[in-house]
Amino acid sequence: MSDLVAVILAAGKGTRMKSNLPKVLHKIGGKPMLEHVLQAAETSGATKKIVVVGFGSEKVEEFLGDRAKIVLQKEQLGTGHAVLQAGALLEDFVGTVLILCGDTPLLEGSELKNFYDLHKASGAAASVLTASTTNPTGYGRILRGAEDEVLGIVEEKDASTEQKAICEINTGIYCVEAPLLFNVLKTLTCDNAQGEYYLTDILLKLREQGEKIGGIITKDFDMIMGINSRRQLAEAEVIMRTKILNKLMDDGVTIMDPASTFIEATVEIGRDTIIYPFTWLEGTTKIGTDAIIGPNVRLTNVEVGNKTQLQFLYGHDCRVENNVTVGPYVHLRPDTVICDNVKIGNFVEVKNSNVGIGTKLPHLTYIGDSDIGSGVNMGCGCITVNYNGKKKYRTTIEDDAFVGCNSNLVAPVKIGQGSYVGAGSTITKDVPANGLGVGRGRQVNIEGWAEKYRNS
Repeated sequence: MSDLVAVILAAGKGTRMKSNLPKVLHKIGGKPMLEHVLQAAETSGATKKIVVVGFGSEKVEEFLGDRAKIVLQKEQLGTGHAVLQAGALLEDFVGTVLILCGDTPLLEGSELKNFYDLHKASGAAASVLTASTTNPTGYGRILRGAEDEVLGIVEEKDASTEQKAICEINTGIYCVEAPLLFNVLKTLTCDNAQGEYYLTDILLKLREQGEKIGGIITKDFDMIMGINSRRQLAEAEVIMRTKILNKLMDDGVTIMDPASTFIEATVEIGRDTIIYPFTWLEGTTKIGTDAIIGPNVRLTNVEVGNKTQLQFLYGHDCRVENNVTVGPYVHLRPDTVICDNVKIGNFVEVKNSNVGIGTKLPHLTYIGDSDIGSGVNMGCGCITVNYNGKKKYRTTIEDDAFVGCNSNLVAPVKIGQGSYVGAGSTITKDVPANGLGVGRGRQVNIEGWAEKYRNS
């Protein structure tokens, strides 16, 4: 077993969230808060993770799967009591326990690793990560001695007026050596203002035993921000989004208006791509170089090639290749592949279809469950009729076919290579290569009919 184990506290209800969803499962940057903490723990070097669950434990366990060991805190009796629940899983563990809170989604794994390294180098039995702030209200205060050593932590409700003036605060992040940690936890009492077993009390008890206590200050105050309300969730979202956008811009991406651009950390964007305002890029979306995305584009799990231009579009779980022009007002649905040099105009929907190189879908078109070749022209108002009320069928349109305006292609059907479909046709049978398919009634003109009708 690695000599670093992470224990993540995720048992709280989060009353101020006013939600039936456990607090740690509320999303920031497209992922639950707990996911961010897990990733930070993994980056820090912790190869084993234990999550202490409580309120909504079934939902948290379902989310975690096999990514972490789970222990239940049946009663929320304080942070010390919560960590103690992990003791049964660490009876034989000798090493460092990194204690984290599941509602701190801005944690940086690199900063946690630095904290762990400094803790080990110091030889301390326990170290607390601290931060300085001009407004320490609500935080536990760090008590230091004459030689700057950490004497303990006092919670705000138990602090004196003098102690409340201290600006160095407890982040709730600790490195503590085991098995010493669990031996001390068993001696805690709840004789305090909140009637809880404070994890902070272990520092004083360790010091009374002659152990060295360390306090390591982080310069990244935003990183330790805990989320207790929807307002704080929104504040953290802004901080995270700003970091993501700054990194992208530093890497050569133009973001015209960061305030109206929303990009998740998992998104990849190539150099010299321009992102217009009101763009949402989510999930595993990956965009190539020299692309133009937006305005008003939302992409979820979409792969976009180089020099492609997308505007006023919603795409999800699909692929758009190189030098493609799409929009405005287009919906690209799952399992769609748009090949190089395709042009898609306004009010077009494509679902579970392959669209070949250089094909044009100009406007007012629905393409569903279809395989369209290269160099095809789909006229205005064309529909692939893929569903008969019971089952869906595919349409095949081969290379260089021309489908006239306002045509319905009733699947299963194939339009042969180089063939034409007359405008206004409903096609129910295959059209052979280089043929003409016309499926409409013959036009009949009746002389003088309108005048007779008006006068009748």
